[in-house]
Amino acid sequence: MPVLVMKFGGTSVATLDRIRRAAKRVGVEVAKGYDVIVIVSAMSGKTNELVGWVGETSPMYDAREYDAVVSSGENVTAGLMALTLQEMDVPARSWQGWQVPVMTTSAHASARIEDIPPANIMAKFADGMKVAVVAGFQGVSPEGRITTLGRGGSDTTAVAFAAAFKAERCDIYTDVDGVYTTDPRVESKARKLDKISFEEMLELASLGAKVLQTRSVELAMRYKVKLRVLSSFEEQSDDAGTLVCDEEEIMESNVVAGVAFSRDEAKMTLVSVADRPGIAAAIFTALSEGGVNVDMIVQNIAEEGRTDMTWSCPVDQVKHADVAMKKAAADGVINYDELIADEGVAKVSVVGIGMRSHTGVAAKMFQVLSNEGINIKVITTSEIKISVLIDRKYMELAVQALHDAFGLDKAA
Repeated sequence: MPVLVMKFGGTSVATLDRIRRAAKRVGVEVAKGYDVIVIVSAMSGKTNELVGWVGETSPMYDAREYDAVVSSGENVTAGLMALTLQEMDVPARSWQGWQVPVMTTSAHASARIEDIPPANIMAKFADGMKVAVVAGFQGVSPEGRITTLGRGGSDTTAVAFAAAFKAERCDIYTDVDGVYTTDPRVESKARKLDKISFEEMLELASLGAKVLQTRSVELAMRYKVKLRVLSSFEEQSDDAGTLVCDEEEIMESNVVAGVAFSRDEAKMTLVSVADRPGIAAAIFTALSEGGVNVDMIVQNIAEEGRTDMTWSCPVDQVKHADVAMKKAAADGVINYDELIADEGVAKVSVVGIGMRSHTGVAAKMFQVLSNEGINIKVITTSEIKISVLIDRKYMELAVQALHDAFGLDKAA
């Protein structure tokens, strides 16, 4: 039988009624002749509750026990889903990560999947099981301990299973009905895309779009797994949702596919550091070791052997950056006058594979922002994206203006 992977997020399995609704969708695919692997998240809010319990019990917790506790939410959902399917006379069995097994690294709370041997589940399919309900987000380390994959890890689990079992498709059921040109809550004219390339989806996910986890898109692109993003709350047709696929499968598309934004950014400037070979390595090694996730980087023109270095990072990492720079200075690695943090900025980006073959996208973007009186603080580009940092108060205006300017409310 062909294999289909279906993943249901926390909102899709938040109650017993929603689990029943999801199970009915699984039953429809079984009736079409598929052997189905269902990946489930914990019920909505449960993971946060478990994380809170761990922190309250042990502020300096053992990461191995953290994973043991936090992974339990998915076990509950998997069992309930299997029971629901059995009540529908669909042969189903729940599987925890260690039973498959989902082999991961030993990095607790942020493990990476290394291998998913298909033999155990395939043997059960051969014996008549039609649905394997797998607890997402979890695996087993080489030491035999339960591991978790980090937030959003169930998406990664689903794509990894689709690759390992050579599934026909991986359907991601969530609380939105597909991938939009931007967030419909910010721009009412946002349009659902029928198809989007892996590269565009990867950029949108990394730039703030919350539909799919970045690692899951990377994995799908590497193994050519067809992803479909669907709503678990709406009736589905065969062409519902958004298909994330190879660029070659998209006949015609707009130059810009979408506008992404990240609200909670900070712009940090290290003032007057020595302009010498290795200074950038020294600064960003210290930031990396301090747990700071750096994005945009700009080095200003040097004067009298000194320069300023500017970067962006999530606003909740500003203090970590400050500590890292002070430590690097105390260790004699760098010296600087001051570290200035602007915590009132947002990042807005336009993304599209069409940028490779069309000129003038940057000029148009900058002119649109200028026309709205929006000052650009930092610019970075890649082959298929342009990102700018602007004052946060102008973020929604910028998104709406760019969405209109690039005609994203209209299909190509």
